[in-house]
Amino acid sequence: MRWLELEGAANARDVGGLPTDDGRTIGERRLLRSDNLQGLTPADVKLLVDELGLRTVVDLRSTNEVEAEGPGPLRSVGGVRHLHLSMLPERGQMTDAAADALYTRREKALARYPDDPMCALYLGYLEDRPENVVAALRAITGSPNATLVHCAAGKDRTGVVVALSLTAVGVERDAVIEDYATSADRIAGVLARLRASPTYAGDLARHTSDDVHRPRPETMHAFLSEIDRRHGGVLPWLKTHGFGADDVERLRTKLVV
Repeated sequence: MRWLELEGAANARDVGGLPTDDGRTIGERRLLRSDNLQGLTPADVKLLVDELGLRTVVDLRSTNEVEAEGPGPLRSVGGVRHLHLSMLPERGQMTDAAADALYTRREKALARYPDDPMCALYLGYLEDRPENVVAALRAITGSPNATLVHCAAGKDRTGVVVALSLTAVGVERDAVIEDYATSADRIAGVLARLRASPTYAGDLARHTSDDVHRPRPETMHAFLSEIDRRHGGVLPWLKTHGFGADDVERLRTKLVV
């Protein structure tokens, strides 16, 4: 894993190099992850498209977020495919930047997993938008070159899709959890950018401490363990929702070297 030092994003990295349980690794320039891309500079776009070979962007934000923020700099770049695949039910003004969906549906969310509200939120993505979770994995599989998955902060919705992708192709669980938790290293910069945006400032005003938003390894461990307990693992969950063994093998071919 290496950080992508972008001027207009704080939490961008290449997950290449993560180890699989058969002794191989995730290839570089295959799967990228990031926070909001609205502030990308021309130099950032050049790095992503010309140097890293970006060809597909998977945007996990809600329709409300996308419309409020408007088209970002990558939208005008020819040859880059954009897919909008919200992880949230399309109702209200939810952005999920500060787990807004969790607050507005708190009772239902906590019933899923009372011990960790963020884990409960992540399980909700699987319940509410399984078709978009699977579509995101298909987009990664089918991209002719690098795919970048992003949301607002690049840690929750992005964290779930990336964790499922990595787990499906056999990345060691400890490495999946570590990648998720790595976003904590950049949380101050992420939140500073979001607080400067009218779209997210209101949600983030709920809390003054950055620690509330800091991803914890325990959350991803709980999330993956709950998938094991409830569904028999990531692969059975994916199969149930139409992403079967052949799809997983194609994803593995795309990501693993």
